[in-house]
Amino acid sequence: MIFRSVHEIVTDDIFLVLPGFTGRDDVELFLKIEALNPAGSIKLKTAVSMIEQAEHDGILYPGSRVIESSSGNLGIAFAMVCAAKGYPLTIVTDLNATRASVNTMRCLGATVTVIATPDPGGGFLRSRLDNIHRALAADPDLVWLNQYANPANPRAHRTHTARSIHKELRKVDAVFVGTGTTGTLMGCADYFREHSPQTRIVAVDAEGSVTFGTPPGARHLPGLGTSVRPPILRDHAGFDLIHIGEVETIATCRELARRHGLLVGASTGSVLAAVRRLAHTLAAGSRVVAISPDLGDRYLDTVYNDKWCESRYGVVNVAPIGGIHV
Repeated sequence: MIFRSVHEIVTDDIFLVLPGFTGRDDVELFLKIEALNPAGSIKLKTAVSMIEQAEHDGILYPGSRVIESSSGNLGIAFAMVCAAKGYPLTIVTDLNATRASVNTMRCLGATVTVIATPDPGGGFLRSRLDNIHRALAADPDLVWLNQYANPANPRAHRTHTARSIHKELRKVDAVFVGTGTTGTLMGCADYFREHSPQTRIVAVDAEGSVTFGTPPGARHLPGLGTSVRPPILRDHAGFDLIHIGEVETIATCRELARRHGLLVGASTGSVLAAVRRLAHTLAAGSRVVAISPDLGDRYLDTVYNDKWCESRYGVVNVAPIGGIHV
């Protein structure tokens, strides 16, 4: 296949069967791998959708300068698309972003601001957003597309992610979706409510996230969870909810690496941990999809680093990774 631009290279039809993972022989589990594109994550679809919609609406045009908040993956995707389209970009991130993600954004030409002051909820999102509002006040010509409120975010996943699941598998009994901005969740919930209303949607959030009204708590892994409720979230969209702690996330990531030979990111570990926790609620013969937003190469310093884990969580009940002591 020949492409004219790097952001056109979106793979949306890769599924890996994980036999035995749920502990039930009568449940089929398909891991939807979203990282096999140049941006390395599901966020490429989000970035393309938001930027192209802004161009269509006349918000972005030659010479525009863009600013956006991201914990990592969207920032990389934005940096890639903006580089290809010629838009100068500033990404506002925080100390939880992995070193690999920050370096990648900078290599793609983005200016990266790393916020070190947490907000009152213990996270960084409010502090990141405050930084963006100050930048916009100082420079009204900056363009903020706002992934947390932009309808083009969930539209990307209604149009592509959910549709591809339905097209490839046809019969889908449950879809497990990690929640950050909740764009993927809302897109999948909207699509399946219309086209396959019997499909159960399960939102997977991080312990310590305030997205669904639970108390704030310390979080160290980027991807899932927020310290500010995303405006695009609708509680009445028809989904179940489960919270997963970071130690369980890390243990699941490491298990998948050693048992299946696949290095996944933290969000994938949380989603798969949720599948296992709720496996007893699935009917016999169920076909289940777990969405894997990214792979594990960006998490070698965190999820797969024994010293990092010990410094954050103390003695954790996860299999050590021999030799990885960055």
